[in-house]
Amino acid sequence: MKTTISVLLFFVTFCGFSQVGINTDTPLSMLDINGNLSLKVVTLNGGSQNNATPINDGIYINLIPTVNNLEFILPDADAVPGRIYILRNITNNLNAEIYSFDGGFFSGDSRLATTISVTDLTPRVIMAPDADNNGGDITKTLIFISDGNNWTYGRLGL
Repeated sequence: MKTTISVLLFFVTFCGFSQVGINTDTPLSMLDINGNLSLKVVTLNGGSQNNATPINDGIYINLIPTVNNLEFILPDADAVPGRIYILRNITNNLNAEIYSFDGGFFSGDSRLATTISVTDLTPRVIMAPDADNNGGDITKTLIFISDGNNWTYGRLGL
């Protein structure tokens, strides 16, 4: 009986502190990838006012706003702590408007603080297009991270 309990305890402890390595024999994190990482890419068309397109699948998401269909909505940050989305407005002439069920947005970059619009008391992040066709506005591609209460957003790169 003691042997059975000891073996069971060993496996429970081993599984509780296990780390997974891909292309490495000595993982240093819960998941340690030594190589390239590919993410699922999803393309979403915008929704109309009061009927925003939900963002709930994928990590890297191409947004396609169209006239009268500019709106996209993130899930409630409370329901998805730790969730990460990389959003890119792939149009060259329309803004993409990002809402959240709980409305909480925090800019992780002071240069982006003006991208939050509260004109109608519903906070949203405005992602500008590449209107000059020169590589894009600083808000063309943004990363959104849920802290379990709100969405923090910022630019990728410098």
